[in-house]
Amino acid sequence: MSAAGDLSKQAVHSETPAASPAGSRWGSDHIAELLRSFEIPYICINPGSSFRGLHDSIVNGLGNKSPQMLVCLHEEHAVAMAHGYARVTGKPLAVALHANVGLMHATMAIFNAWCDRVPMMIIGGTGPLDAAHRRPYIDWIHSTRDQASMVRSYVKWDDQPTSLIAAEESFLRGMQMSMTAPKGPVYINLDSDIQEAELTQDRPLPNLSRFKPFADARPADEVLAAASDLLRNAKKPAILMGRVTRDQKEWDNRVRLAEQLDAMVATDLKVGAAFPTAHPLHAGSPGMSLTPSALARLREADVVLSIDWADLAGALRTIWPQQSCPAKVIQVSLDHLLHNGSNFEYMALPEVDLHVQSTPEAFVAALSAMLPAPLQRTTYSTAPSKPDAQAGDELELSDIAQALRSAADGQPVSLMRIPLGWDGSLMEFSHPLDQLGHSGGGGVGSGPGMAVGAALALMDTDHLPVAVLGDGDTLMGVTAIWTAVHYKIPMLVISANNRSFFNDELHQERVAKRRQRPVENKWIGQRIDDPAPDIALMAKAQGAVGFGPIRDAVALREAIKEAVAAVRDGKVAVLDVHIAPGYAAAGAS
Repeated sequence: MSAAGDLSKQAVHSETPAASPAGSRWGSDHIAELLRSFEIPYICINPGSSFRGLHDSIVNGLGNKSPQMLVCLHEEHAVAMAHGYARVTGKPLAVALHANVGLMHATMAIFNAWCDRVPMMIIGGTGPLDAAHRRPYIDWIHSTRDQASMVRSYVKWDDQPTSLIAAEESFLRGMQMSMTAPKGPVYINLDSDIQEAELTQDRPLPNLSRFKPFADARPADEVLAAASDLLRNAKKPAILMGRVTRDQKEWDNRVRLAEQLDAMVATDLKVGAAFPTAHPLHAGSPGMSLTPSALARLREADVVLSIDWADLAGALRTIWPQQSCPAKVIQVSLDHLLHNGSNFEYMALPEVDLHVQSTPEAFVAALSAMLPAPLQRTTYSTAPSKPDAQAGDELELSDIAQALRSAADGQPVSLMRIPLGWDGSLMEFSHPLDQLGHSGGGGVGSGPGMAVGAALALMDTDHLPVAVLGDGDTLMGVTAIWTAVHYKIPMLVISANNRSFFNDELHQERVAKRRQRPVENKWIGQRIDDPAPDIALMAKAQGAVGFGPIRDAVALREAIKEAVAAVRDGKVAVLDVHIAPGYAAAGAS
């Protein structure tokens, strides 16, 4: 049996409740059944009394199936798990957050999901809105007049219904909005009185076929024709491939379009893989920002097609720093529909000659259908591998990548998360699941939780689930690994441990140089050392298989080989790999 076949046969562990006798029905029973009708497979929770009614309904009403509860040790982990899952599937999980305090814990992870434009059904709970029903003390400190105001500027929609009928409509609207492009998290806050009210009569579930998400927006014919004319007449067209789906068919469509246009393509490590990096049209290896090799080729472009690039204005200013963009620019995006006056995640306003209001998928398919068949391209160039590190050499990220490629032994790898210092040339991407992106909103500590959620979704694929995390990110979120172990979600976490908040060392170095102060002091207030936290021991405390600290190339290759075998056996493996501080050319932020 193949290694990939072993992974695909793993199943999520489930706690099976004792049979519940028939009896009275409650408001939360109806809400739980509505969640099941949405075909939401899991609800990620950190338990709390404000949604105890819904909790009971999922356990004793639904038998803890569809959705199954996944217990998390922190609310940030619960949201991050749903984020990672949505990245792979394009579909939402439910998340339950306890009252105001649980929402406060989860806010950073919600912001990450918002910036990454992923769907999510977030369910809040609150003490009774009717003050006469509140328990002394605890219901008062856990009740907030407008709880959603804490996240309103970075969710797509929110509501706080005051009756079961209103709650039903809230969930229908919330699911519809979350899954309509541009996608995003929604927040629905449930009064505990609604959950715990006894129903006097059954209420049938609504006909979901009448509340579907809106179809993908297709470009207007005249706009599509204008885009086609610009690109057909371009001498050196370029494509910035940004936020796109993990769908193989859509991946193939993007490759076909690039070949039809004979356009160079740039991609970005902050979002998921969008185009094969070994393809001759790919303009240099991808980075967290545009790399020097990509910039050199992009400066030759006379027409730039942006496929929902996350920061188009920033990219254009980086390509042409000394002048206004000389190329014609086509922007394909619906992102403007989410922009508000609170956050600036929409970036600077780009210079655009033609704005196409369409999803990337609908635009690519429509434009490709107008163009002649592409030239045949069958040869992909492969970047030469760096020689193996030898015993005694200080380890680098490239050594981790090389050892991982060897241990995978031909099995496709899904990089569920990579650190800021990752060089896009270290692993080739030839499938939409090969690389899933960074944090979304730059929130540190989200990596472990997002990796668990992505690994959960990858259980139905042949990809080996691997997260390469920074040490700070790992340490902030390490208890998320418990959830993966408990529910038997196999995954490999490699902590690239440079014992520092190294990104900020670089910032302190820049400031010191500008002020003509000692650069050698940059480490103070940044290092995570003396003692270095034992990440492998922390992983073992969560029930995972821990390796390390690893400081030697020979030990690294052997440990990754053993860890991959453990993952294929259904386990969670964590490696603590001590590496030299350093970033790829475009890695720092």
